[in-house]
This record gives sequence, C-alpha cells and structure tokens, in this order.
Amino acid sequence: MGIGMLSFLSLLPIIAVGLFLVVLRWPASRAMPISYIVAAALALVVWKVPLAQVAAASVNGLVVAATLLYIIFGAILLLNTLQESGGLRTIRQGFIDITPDRRIQVIIVAWLFGSFIEGASGFGTPAAVAVPLLVGLGFPAIAAVMAGMVIQSTPVSFGAVGTPIVVGVSNGLSVGDSVKQYAASIGYSDWSQFLMMVGTKVALLHTIAGTLVPLFVVGLMTKFYGKNKTFREGLKVWKFALFAAFSMTIPYLLVANLLGPEFPSMTGGLLGLAIVISAAKRGFLMPKKEDYWDFDKKENWDSEWSGKIVIQDVASKHGGMSIVKAWAPYVLVGLFLVLTRLKTLPLMGMLQAWNVKISNIFGTDITASFQPLYLPGTIFIAVSLITYFLHQMDGNRYKQAWKNSLKTTVAASTALVFTVPMVQVFISSGGGAAGFETMPIALAEGVAALAGSAWPIFAPFIGGIGAFVAGSNTVSNMMFALFQFGVGERIAVDPTWVVALQAVGGAAGNMICVHNVVAASAVVGLVGKEGFVIRQTLLPFTYYALLAGAIGYSIVWYSQKGLFNIGTIIAFAIALAAVYIISTNLQRLNAIQSKKIAS
Repeated sequence: MGIGMLSFLSLLPIIAVGLFLVVLRWPASRAMPISYIVAAALALVVWKVPLAQVAAASVNGLVVAATLLYIIFGAILLLNTLQESGGLRTIRQGFIDITPDRRIQVIIVAWLFGSFIEGASGFGTPAAVAVPLLVGLGFPAIAAVMAGMVIQSTPVSFGAVGTPIVVGVSNGLSVGDSVKQYAASIGYSDWSQFLMMVGTKVALLHTIAGTLVPLFVVGLMTKFYGKNKTFREGLKVWKFALFAAFSMTIPYLLVANLLGPEFPSMTGGLLGLAIVISAAKRGFLMPKKEDYWDFDKKENWDSEWSGKIVIQDVASKHGGMSIVKAWAPYVLVGLFLVLTRLKTLPLMGMLQAWNVKISNIFGTDITASFQPLYLPGTIFIAVSLITYFLHQMDGNRYKQAWKNSLKTTVAASTALVFTVPMVQVFISSGGGAAGFETMPIALAEGVAALAGSAWPIFAPFIGGIGAFVAGSNTVSNMMFALFQFGVGERIAVDPTWVVALQAVGGAAGNMICVHNVVAASAVVGLVGKEGFVIRQTLLPFTYYALLAGAIGYSIVWYSQKGLFNIGTIIAFAIALAAVYIISTNLQRLNAIQSKKIAS
C-alpha cells in the first residue's frame, strides 16, 4: 500500500473526531465511541493487528481513563470543599479587591497560576485547579474551560518538572544510536546537556509564540462570552496582557538557559504571579474604573454556558475567613505537587513505590500501570481532608461536598471510557501482520513526503496532532521525536531545531486535545460541549503552531536562503496582523467612546 493511502487511512480516526465532535457538534459521549470503532477497525483490518493487542490497548486505555477520573474527582472535591467551607467566598472577594475586571482575573488565574501548576504537576492538572477556581469567581463554566485550554501551550513543554523533555524527548531520541553519536559530534557527550540545549531552543520558540497567549484568552472571552460579543473589549487591555506574558516568559527563558528543562514553567509562573499581582495592586497598566469589564447578568447567559456545578455564596460558619486561610488549600496543592515531583527529595520515590501493574495484558507486551499515591488526585483529596480541619467545617457540609463531587465525576465517565482507549489503539497499532508502522508514524511520513524542505513549518502541526490524539505532549514527543530528528537530517538542516519544533507543537496541541477538554469540562460539570470548546481553541492553536514553524523554518534555512525566506515572511505577516488588529480595534473603541462623550 502506498504511503499516501496509508497516511490517509491513519487520518480517519482524527477525521471522525473532527466531523462528529467539531463540525456536527455531537457530545464526546456520542462522537468518541465512533472514533474508537474506526481506529479499532483500521487496526484489525488494514494494519492486521491481532485482536488480543487491540483488546489489550483498550484495557490500558480504560486504566488511564480511570486515573483521569480520579484526578477529576479530587479537583472537584477540593472546589466543593472550599465552597462549603466559605473559603471560596473569601478568595472571590480577594480578586475583587485587586480588580473586579474579569480580563485581569483570567490572566492572573489561568495564565500565571495555571503556568505554575503546569510546571509543578502537568498532565492536565492546571485545568483541574484553575478552571474551577475561575467558576468560583463567577465565570461561566464554558468560558473557564476555554481559558484553561488556551494556556495549555507555553508552559506545557516544561510541565511536570520538565517531563515532556526529560522523559518524552529523551526516550523518543535515545532509542536511536545515531542521535547519541550526533550529540557527541557537536560536543554534547553528556546526554543531559544535550537535552538542556534542545530545551533552550524549545523555550525560545515558546517565548516568542507565547507572547500573545494572554491576549488570545481575553479576546476570545469577550468575543464569545461578553455582552457585546466583540474582541475589542478584550484587546483593550493589550498592554497589561503583554506585560503579564513577559513577566512569565522572560524568567522562563532565563531558567531554561541556566538551570535546564525542569523548572522554567514553575519558576516563570511563580515569579510572574509575584510581579503581576504586585503591579496590579498598584494600578500599573490597569483599566480605569469606568472601563472595568464583566460578564452580563447571569440570568442573561446562554443556558449552555453553565455546568452542573453550581457555585453558591456560602459564608464560613465562624464568620469572616482570612485571605491566607482561604488560599491555604491551593498553596498546599502547589507545595505538595512541587515536593513530590522533585527527584532530589525522597518523597517522589516513596509515593511511586506503590505501583499497581497489569503486565502483558492478554499475552501481549502491553502493560497497564498506575501509582495511586503519586497521582495528583491523591494530593487533591489529602488537601480536601486538611481543609476540613483547617477551615473547621461542619460534617454535613463536608459530606455534601463528597456527594456532589461523586455525582459530577460519574457524568464525565462516559466520554473518557471511549476517548482514551481510542488513543491507545491508535498509538499501539504497530507490529501487525501487514508490517506497517503505527498510525501516527504513517500519518507523519505522508505529510513529510509532501512537505519536503518546507517540513519545519509542518513539524509543529505533527506534534500537535500527536498531542490531540494522545492527550499528552510527553507521549507525542515519544512517538515523533526520533522521526522529526530523521526528517531534519534528510533535508540537511539542524535536526535539534526540528525536534524543538515537535516539542512546541506537542505543547500547543494540548489546546485542542479531546480528552483534556473532556477532563477540564468535567471538573466544572460541563458535559457535551467539547466540540464547541475545540472550535474556539483551534484559532490560537493554529497561530501558535504556524508562528513556531515559520520561525523554525527561518532559523534552519537562514544560512542558505538568507533572512528573507518564506518562514520570515509568515512570521512577519503574523506580527503585522497582530499589530493591525490591536490598533484598528482600539481606534474603533476610542471612536465609540468619543461619540458617547459627545452625546
């Protein structure tokens, strides 16, 4: 079978997701079973993978889905615990004291706090923390999910203490002896130093592309969920959005250069929080009081915007709660995530010691495993229990928090039990009697054959597709890093830059990843709107992957094609478009305000 036909067939499960979930707007609970059937049928009939292997991959997917549901439950439980204790009311008031402007709030919570949590834990945890916090502040559930997904880009490559690089890229490349020989030939006999060099390139690309992410978040929020449905109201805080972007990305880039891939997102998010909150309290670049932006009254919201979790304004039974006491659970989450993810501390090994494993499922080499104590869900539950005592909660209220959390988690299970097995069948489709590569590699080879020397522009999109189906930048890097390195060598450019583009695209792919959207939605009780969210995040994903690819193309071909190449032209066009959109929309806003004053 030709590479073109094989590549097209590999694309069918993804086409099924796009058609039913995004175009036809089916809920994931209906769309993903069809996608699973397509992937399984292709594996069995075309790839001729043994039935036992497809069944084993499906079981592995169910185990992964169960771990995701455990994390979701823990996140929902913590939110409900804070609501019932009255802590959420105090947190909400604390943000209002900084500013009631929702645009500023979403930048602080989603972009900065979310980046810190991503750096500490990764694996979708930022959505499990930041999304419910936004809902607790009074955001529509679907707006909170959208914001939580868009920021799943810049910090992701260095999430979970650098796992996508130190595990994903490292394992993906280390299976090829030629890569280690190449690394030694350019002066990197130490593998960790070679990874640090690749990580530095990843950080540089992210720093450039990530500049507009906070602005995307506020623009999409005011466009889709504002009373006037316009980007202009979001773009009005462009100065603050850029300031918040640089407050995170500059420390992020410096740490990647100086310390390596473990700490850029965590440090960038934490320093960014300190810088931006301090500046916001002093009114730096903040909107004027008369220009504060808020959502319309809740009774005017679209009925589809709210999830099944209803945030009530519950006061503490002991009177007013201090802001420190209210925030303590989230501080503990961040602290515990950091302490349990640092290899230099014994906690990581202790928690990973209990490893539940199902080896050689149905006689195949597929093994399902998970570490219950190491999962973020355990930390969420532990902090919830601590909060019960810390906030001196009433027993009945705490029981209600558990009851509501279990109910919401069950509602999310239908979509995930088909989504994750589909992913596992898709990426475990190698080794069949037909002798074809796995579906992801077959798809990538087809694109590479078409792209030729223009491959650097397409490399981030392949990384993004890997994350879209696998739900993980780490898995995407494992699947495609060696392939991307090989394509870089074949077109005679620096292959480490192509690997860096893979890592950046894999991070950006988290914005549109189906099971990340399902998980984030489930945390706030929003089920069946996954396609709507993905349609909104497609634009920032395309921007991110295209800009990174254009810059990468310009860098690798600069010595042969000069500065003015197609990559530079695309990057310059994106920059000009951003400047034009911001400036023209601000001019219109000023004109509208002048008319109001004149009248």
